[in-house]
Amino acid sequence: MTSKRPDFYAILEVSPQATQAEIGHAYRSLLRRHHPDTRAPVDESHSDSSDAALQLILAAYPVLRDPARRAHYDREVRRRSQPPPRQPPPPLKHHRADDQPPIVAGPVYWQR
Repeated sequence: MTSKRPDFYAILEVSPQATQAEIGHAYRSLLRRHHPDTRAPVDESHSDSSDAALQLILAAYPVLRDPARRAHYDREVRRRSQPPPRQPPPPLKHHRADDQPPIVAGPVYWQR
């Protein structure tokens, strides 16, 4: 995953320990604040930022309201925040210069 996923808890302005009721309340409150039908009329730049915020709110809520999806999201966040596991060093190799011929022993004569 190369794209960084937004922090859904920060988007809904709740803590990761928030209850389902707190998440629902925050969602409805933010939805009223940013929805085009209920927000106060202001300049166009503020409208664009509210539209962008609304899209993030609408993406965050379905994940955090479903306990299974929320648990999966929490595992992914924890996995991404941990440093990668250390790789063991490569095994030591016996070094022999490749330009040298192997050692060859001639015939062995046994004396009695």
